[in-house]
Amino acid sequence: QVQVVESGGGLVQAGGSLRLSCTTSGSTSSINAIEWYRQAAGRKRGLVAKITNHGATTYADSVKGRFTISGNNALNTVYLQMNSLKPEDSAVYYCYAALQWSYYRGQGTQVTVSS
Repeated sequence: QVQVVESGGGLVQAGGSLRLSCTTSGSTSSINAIEWYRQAAGRKRGLVAKITNHGATTYADSVKGRFTISGNNALNTVYLQMNSLKPEDSAVYYCYAALQWSYYRGQGTQVTVSS
């Protein structure tokens, strides 16, 4: 079992920055990757960024150059630094811990970017 908790969301003006945190506990040695997803109202959930336990990172095209994912090797604390935020970045952001056969997800954190 892995527990996942997100924090750091809030309201920010366009062009501003936020840093989201994802903290995991429990069987963290089994985590292969941490993935950030987001879901805006009426839209499908989509991958934003991913970091593996080897440090490899992946980004959605829409956030490349603006968002940075980072974390320690154990992936028990992972950050999503979001810069140059746009109104279309507004969504609930979810952190997923990916294990070999399962995923664990946090409760989500709301990000709202005003124009």
